[in-house]
Formats: sequence, structure tokens, C-alpha cells
Amino acid sequence: MIASLSGKLLALYADRAVLDVHDVGYELLMSTDTLSRLPEVGGSVFVYVYTNVREDAIALYGFLAEEEKELFLILRTVSGIGPRVALAMLSGLRVEPLCSAIVNGDVKRLTTLQGIGKKTAERICMELKDKVVHLASGRVSSAGRISLTGGSSEVQDTVSALTNFGYSETQVRTALARVKKEIGEEAFSGMAVEELSRLALRALAQLR
Repeated sequence: MIASLSGKLLALYADRAVLDVHDVGYELLMSTDTLSRLPEVGGSVFVYVYTNVREDAIALYGFLAEEEKELFLILRTVSGIGPRVALAMLSGLRVEPLCSAIVNGDVKRLTTLQGIGKKTAERICMELKDKVVHLASGRVSSAGRISLTGGSSEVQDTVSALTNFGYSETQVRTALARVKKEIGEEAFSGMAVEELSRLALRALAQLR
């Protein structure tokens, strides 16, 4: 199964994007919110991926943050919520307000989402309230940012420093995500800004 991909954005469509990873194009279905936060075509991006396998097709779903993918998977545990409906829900509301609506039993707000009727909204609230409370508590990464835990002040300083050199925040965070994956959580968390910047610049060069 494909869990994540890192490469260049090859094409953007109304409901999907194509990512070029070492000359292989991967078509990823995405929420409209996620699509709106992608860089311009040709830019570098890191996405979390869910691989949906059926008898007649294999579909890839892409997410910019771990929380988006986590909520997508949680929503799918509810009877009647398939991957398309879960993605439509994420198109209608971002992670934190969607989870807040579920935790607070806000059926009326949930029924404004595509494909969600009153009975389904009530079932979602009843079954998922305890499962999504941690995502509604303000620990969701900011819109448009790639989630990077550990060494937060150093990460922020590195992002600030490299964006001053003309890189976009998305590009820098994509590079840092690659660095973290390569060296591991413990090593990443203990790095100073200078070292993070050096490794991020190397990753940025590889992503070009």
C-alpha cells in the first residue's frame, strides 16, 4: 500500500491532482480544500496517501496533513460512509470544525455537507464523538501547513529563514518532512536551526 508520496505537482483538476514521482504520475483524489492549498503546478509537495483497493479499481486519496487522513479513515468506519462521501465531508468543512460539529452533536451543520442526511449525521455523532475529540481540541495543524511534530520552535525558525530565500512555506515544510522521514523523529527533534536548514536545502535541491 502507498502511504505517502513526495514529488512535483504535474496537474490540477476540480477533484484530483497528478503528482510526478521519479517520472511516474500518480493520480490522487483530494478534497476541494486540500486542492486549494496545493502549490502551483511544478511545485514540490509531500502528501499522505490512502490506497483504496476494489475488485474493479485502485484509487489513491491524498492529504496534506496527517489529521486529514486520520479523520478520513475514522469517517469511513461509519456504515454508509464510503471514501467519496468522506472526501466530500472534508471538502465542506476542515478537520477541526468538522470534528467539533461531531463532538457537539451539531446534526444541523453536518446535514449541510454533501451526501449527509439527518439519520446519517446522527449516526456519525453517536459513533464518532469519542473517536474525534482529540482532533477537535485545537491540536490540528494550521491550514495549508504540513504537520511536523517535534522541535517546533526550530522548525518554525527554519521555515522562516528559508522562506526569506524565496521558497514557499509549502516547499520548505515538504523538504522538512522528507528530512524527518530520512533521519527519524528523535534525531529530527534534537536538531538546531542551522542543521535543519542545511538538510532542508539539500532536500529542496533534490525535489527540484
